[in-house]
This record gives sequence, structure tokens and C-alpha cells, in this order.
Amino acid sequence: MDNITSKQFDSSTAECKDIFMTKMKDYGTAWRILRTPSLTDQIYIKANRIRSIEEKGTSKVKEGVKPEFIGIINYSIMALIQLELGVAEKEKMEVKIVEELYDKYLAEAKSLMMDKNHDYGEAWRNMRISSLTDIILMKLLRVKQIEDNDGKTYISEGLDANYFDIINYSVFALIKLHEAQ
Repeated sequence: MDNITSKQFDSSTAECKDIFMTKMKDYGTAWRILRTPSLTDQIYIKANRIRSIEEKGTSKVKEGVKPEFIGIINYSIMALIQLELGVAEKEKMEVKIVEELYDKYLAEAKSLMMDKNHDYGEAWRNMRISSLTDIILMKLLRVKQIEDNDGKTYISEGLDANYFDIINYSVFALIKLHEAQ
């Protein structure tokens, strides 16, 4: 199953990267001025919208939840980049460098996912998308608490580990959405 999951991960995240890089043509790297808590809040808004749609069973904005999961992945990668580089005074950044960083963090997320997937026996395949949404929201609340503690933790994983988990739970949701079609 690992090989199938690996291919599904690559397929789902290729669409995310394509959207990210295309939006960069429209907006540049304006997101580089955002502080990490602002990115966390953007991710929270997207996850909260998904949960709202799941609970109501309908949405007035006809985009559905798939673009929101894609946005969660892309904003999480932006957050990881910001954690590494810090907030930029000037938002301009070379496309090649952004793409290299995007690929780096996506590869780290995939490696973590494959390791955990091995240990947990692909338990996520038996989960509901709504449970994945709830876990993403819980991880975001953890991130907010860590941010409120100036990034300090006593025993828990740090911000980066939570962003990686958020990416992977979102990829699982995209895979499940694709399989349901």
C-alpha cells in the first residue's frame, strides 16, 4: 500500500504546487510579509470553513472543500518557509528559490508521512474526512498556543511538526475526496 499512497501523495500535491506557482505569477511573494501567526489564522479560516460546510451539508460559495484543503497545504508550506527565513521587509523573492523551498518542505512532509504511515498501518484510510478536519483544527489550536507562548514548548513538538502534520492530514483528505469521486 505504501507505493500507492506515495503516488497518491505526489498526485495530490502536484496540483497544490501548480496552484501555488500559478498564484505566484499573479501575486508574487506578497505572503512573505506575513508573520507566522497570520498564516496560522489563514489556515484556521480555511479549516473552519471546511468544518462549517461539513456540518451544514452545503455551501453558498460553490467552491467546495477541495480548494480549502489545497489552501491549507500551501499556507502551511508558506508558514514553514517563514519559520526558516523570517518575515521579509521586502516581499520580493526569486521564483526559483521559492520553488526549491516549496519542494524541500513538501519532501519533508512526504518523508514524515511515509514513516508514520508505516508505523500506523495506514489507519487514516479508515477515518472520515470530518475527523481529518477536526484533527487539523486541533493542530491549529496547538500552533496558536505555541505561538502565544513565543514558540516555546516544554515537552511537545514545535510549530514545524504541527505544520507538517497539517499538510499530511490535508493530503489524506484530498486523497479520500479523489477516491470518493
